[in-house]
Amino acid sequence: IGIGFGLLAVDVDETPRAGEAAEVFVERVALDKARAGRARMPAGRTLPVLGADTCVVASGNIMGKPRGREHALEMLQLLSGTTHEVLSAVALAGDREALRVQASRVTFRTLSTAECAAYWDTGEPADKAGAYAIQGIGTFLVKSVNGSYTNVVGLPLCEVVDVLIKEGLVELNREDH
Repeated sequence: IGIGFGLLAVDVDETPRAGEAAEVFVERVALDKARAGRARMPAGRTLPVLGADTCVVASGNIMGKPRGREHALEMLQLLSGTTHEVLSAVALAGDREALRVQASRVTFRTLSTAECAAYWDTGEPADKAGAYAIQGIGTFLVKSVNGSYTNVVGLPLCEVVDVLIKEGLVELNREDH
């Protein structure tokens, strides 16, 4: 979207805590990532750090990344023909902290076992929450999205821009015609 950035790899535990609500979970992990990134900044640098996390919630349960083929096939069959929620949180750690959460509802078409297996064989779902990537081959799984598409991809750009503008980190200049 035309905003410069750099990447910082951080090691953050992304395991939901017992009884932790999905929204609390994504908020906590996004903040942990932003804070860990801020802590890794070189001495003398004071740039803010954006952290984000996304989870798929089906039947009230947080679905993480699949542990393997069988787990992925179970996840895809659970999502087949149903509507689930995708929650993403974006957190900014700087002089102040800011946090935004976005929710979208995704409806899958009914999937055959063969379709799920063929999708797994592409390699795409192996490291994706809910075992799918809407921005890739997995787009064929999705019947509809109610809410933000970029949220389902994993980084809700509207919320990112909102945080950056409100924190004075991005100024949108526009000529009125």
